[in-house]
Amino acid sequence: MITQPMEIETRSFEIIAPYLEKLNLREDEKKIYSRIIHAAGDVEYAPIIKISATAIDAAKAAILRGANIFTDVEMVRTGINKRALKKFGGEVFCKVADDEVKNFAAQKKITRSMAAMRIFGENLNGAVVAIGNAPTALFEVLRLVKEENISPAVIIGVPVGFVGAADSKAELFAQDKIPFITVEGTKGGSPIAVAAVNAILYLLDNSRE
Repeated sequence: MITQPMEIETRSFEIIAPYLEKLNLREDEKKIYSRIIHAAGDVEYAPIIKISATAIDAAKAAILRGANIFTDVEMVRTGINKRALKKFGGEVFCKVADDEVKNFAAQKKITRSMAAMRIFGENLNGAVVAIGNAPTALFEVLRLVKEENISPAVIIGVPVGFVGAADSKAELFAQDKIPFITVEGTKGGSPIAVAAVNAILYLLDNSRE
């Protein structure tokens, strides 16, 4: 039995590696894929992860210049390595539980995650958007991009579920204005969004401090 955390992680990545061999991935892509699959405990993610050509570089560049990360739910905000992000000057924000968002959502008859993204508005410009739960949040960000010229540095959009999740991710995949990381279909979730963000942070700083 392996009991040391680093040994467990290393062995896990060794098990995952063969599932990535035929995907023609760059080294940085392999690290993102591996951490997503590791977080999910599911090698079936390998063929459905989609990373646009410039997404990793765009995310790294944004973080290096101190960009903030905006999330749809507290679980994503909590899971992101905020200590690592702080080294570069960024913070993580989630407004889904704020009274302002609750009142706005009730007034507009929309979900709170959707309302939060609308309230973030121009703050999303140049930022990293990480959506792990709510398809409506991803739809709203894509609307902001299309209709209000909001321009995040990258969108990590992996909402999970059977209503809207696959459609929102298909819309993200189909657009070509904003670099993205996503997964096809109904799979996804907050742990997947967290894994993708933390993998990018780890590419920039692997000190584990």
